Amino acid sequence: MIAPFWSRGKRKLCSGCRDGAGFDIPITMAFQPIVDLSTKRIFAYEALVRGVDGAGAQQVLSRVNPENRYAFDQKCRVTAINLAAELGIAEQGALLSINFLPNAVYEPNACIGTTLEAAANANFPAENILFEFCENEALDTEHLLHILQTYDRLGFKTAIDDFGAGYAGLNVLARFQPDFVKLDMELSRAIDTTPVKQVMMRHTVAMLEGLGVKPICEGVETAGEAGILADMGISLQQGYIYAKPAMAKLPMLH
Repeated sequence: MIAPFWSRGKRKLCSGCRDGAGFDIPITMAFQPIVDLSTKRIFAYEALVRGVDGAGAQQVLSRVNPENRYAFDQKCRVTAINLAAELGIAEQGALLSINFLPNAVYEPNACIGTTLEAAANANFPAENILFEFCENEALDTEHLLHILQTYDRLGFKTAIDDFGAGYAGLNVLARFQPDFVKLDMELSRAIDTTPVKQVMMRHTVAMLEGLGVKPICEGVETAGEAGILADMGISLQQGYIYAKPAMAKLPMLH
């Protein structure tokens, strides 16, 4: 059980809360499932930011800057939690996977308060939240590790996203082992017809298994890709072969 420490007295505010600009663009979330082939159930839904006008993630992210990224990150978390509660994700026994921007987290013990308050207000169990960190900009590794260790200590599940394509990768994994690693889709793409990728994937999976970290393959689009990944022991998969993201609703599996 995640302790609601934020409710004990006045939550401290840092400069990100006090001085940061707001993010006024209306947003919503598209949800895409992560399936567990071993149980034939949906393991989690990833919340992917969209504009309410249909703008894609990159269009929305292009409006994020150092002044408003704290407000953007917090707005994404609250929006994802509120929609997940409305859609009954926790009632399915599934996790809600939320992407966060490490550079938008000034002090994790303080910044997490908004997330926990949103979960409490929406009656969404905080234990069902999985945090993925995005590596779309250069990171301070020590700061990132502080965030991950704090979230882990608070009882949240954590994941490294796009492993193999970002700034941190092995350096972070050597010092902190999250619950999950999401393998970059370029490694999964056409893996059934690319022997080199098969070798790389097998060794990566063996390394993660040795570290006690569960792999998730994203970007799975064909039966051939899904099959060979399953043969390698990767039961958690995400991609268009299962479902495309659905705006503000839960998609039907193909």
